[in-house]
Amino acid sequence: MNALRLGTRRSNLATTQSDWVADLLRTRGHEVKLAEVVTEGDVNLAPLTQIGGTGVFASALRAALRAGEVDFAVHSLKDLPVAPEPGLVIAAIPPREDPRDVLVTSQGRTLADLPAGAKVGTGSPRRAAQLHRARPDLQIHPIRGNVERRIAQVVEGPLDAVILAGAGLRRLGRERDISEYIDLAIMLPAAGQGALAVECREDDERMRGVLAALDDATTRAAVSAERALLGYLEAGCTAPIGAYATVGEQIELEGFIGGVQDDSGIRLSAHGPAADPAAVGQALARRMIAAGADRLGDAGRSPQGPSHLPPRTTGGTRRDDANAHAQTHQEHHP
Repeated sequence: MNALRLGTRRSNLATTQSDWVADLLRTRGHEVKLAEVVTEGDVNLAPLTQIGGTGVFASALRAALRAGEVDFAVHSLKDLPVAPEPGLVIAAIPPREDPRDVLVTSQGRTLADLPAGAKVGTGSPRRAAQLHRARPDLQIHPIRGNVERRIAQVVEGPLDAVILAGAGLRRLGRERDISEYIDLAIMLPAAGQGALAVECREDDERMRGVLAALDDATTRAAVSAERALLGYLEAGCTAPIGAYATVGEQIELEGFIGGVQDDSGIRLSAHGPAADPAAVGQALARRMIAAGADRLGDAGRSPQGPSHLPPRTTGGTRRDDANAHAQTHQEHHP
């Protein structure tokens, strides 16, 4: 039997993540061979908002899948557009790593310890918006590049700190570089952060069957709620939006959207049936829009306008909240 061809980005983190998935399959008796694919996001270090946003890391891998050059691909789920990709399917979402963002500093300082005016690097509008609310005295500097390049800007200068996804550092065996796991009360992660998406061709029944063994139902439910929130707000990874869900008897979901030019922002929570994560995410999105989310950043807007949104009721909420009951709170920061 021929080896399964796994398409992966060429970065150290991407190949490490892909190797982890490959090893899960190898323990089940499958032979797996990695095939590196260069994506636009790997070679172009311009801000994501300038080079196409979410899809720049996925398009080349998906093209290789469609062309039959690889049998399946591994993505960081937070890098995948929310809209379904015609002809392809996310056949597995393995158990999620810790989704929290982390702070990396040269002296092991925490966020509270950073001096006023300290320079903090991040290429994420979501992180920047939440950091500005927590510490408006800090200077935020946009950065791109792989994990190693970002950390080097702290070790060698000119930055005092960078914010990264803790999952990536843990997978790379670089947990020692983490100065602090940023509390979720301060910074919500990106939708799907810490989770991997294993994608294959929709009509490849054999591959779908092989990958199904890797799927974790709890992780899939959590990230489905988060991505439903993101999708309803019509936002990608370049929008200042955070989301995090936990799954028990019900799904508990928190969402954040921040302003682009100031420290305005909305943070709300919702809960609903674990059997219908999309309903929970959509219900929370409607509550956030009713609270003013469509006036922050670019959420709720598409080239065609937010025509999919149901009409407002006189109470300022949406009509179709029947499938999930949002218990909301809004945080106000000076």
